[in-house]
Amino acid sequence: MLRRVIGNVAVRRQLQRTLSSKAGGSRKAGDVSAAVDSMLLRSLKEHYLEVSKMTPPPKVSPPSPFEIVKGSLEGTGAVLKKSLGNEEISLFVMRLAHGGDDEDDDGINQLFLHVAVSKPNQADSLHFLCGLYPDALGIHSVSMRPKLEDLELSDDPNQYTGPSFEELDEKMRDVFHGFLEERGVNESLFPFLQAWLYVKDHRNLLRWFKSVGTFVHENPTAENAS
Repeated sequence: MLRRVIGNVAVRRQLQRTLSSKAGGSRKAGDVSAAVDSMLLRSLKEHYLEVSKMTPPPKVSPPSPFEIVKGSLEGTGAVLKKSLGNEEISLFVMRLAHGGDDEDDDGINQLFLHVAVSKPNQADSLHFLCGLYPDALGIHSVSMRPKLEDLELSDDPNQYTGPSFEELDEKMRDVFHGFLEERGVNESLFPFLQAWLYVKDHRNLLRWFKSVGTFVHENPTAENAS
């Protein structure tokens, strides 16, 4: 839904007509810039208002006992956390893919899920890279890595992070799936994380329209044309 407010063909055609008419006249280049900036500001404002009026998805709570990390919508840190015995389980999420014929109306039907299982007396955590879907969770890799504050996975080329998950025998792969299942990491997380990403995308898009508009508005040519 958010993607439909971008790529307005009518706006692009109007811009082309404006540029063509200006190029054929005797006005200065600064006048062309002012006209284009003014059009851009109007378009940004229109799209900002359109996105701001969108109805958010129904509120979804994460499966208990996972808790939402405060401030997670504003950064790249963990989205959900929970404690289990002496373990802390942190979940980071982002889109797994953009586009595709099988995407739903909101464009979020498959997610990239990073699971970090840490213990207080150990410097490294057990990390799982997963694909999360409405009806399944697939593990892509398992590795030991330093504890994360945000979703920044910069590998040391000299550090061995483990074999490809597909290289493991079927029994071990099944046990790793059971390890996550035992900790509540499964497809039941999908509805909450899908809604959470929608809200995050919505906020980021509004912030983008506003910041670009502020930047363009500070251009004297745009102010003179308005």
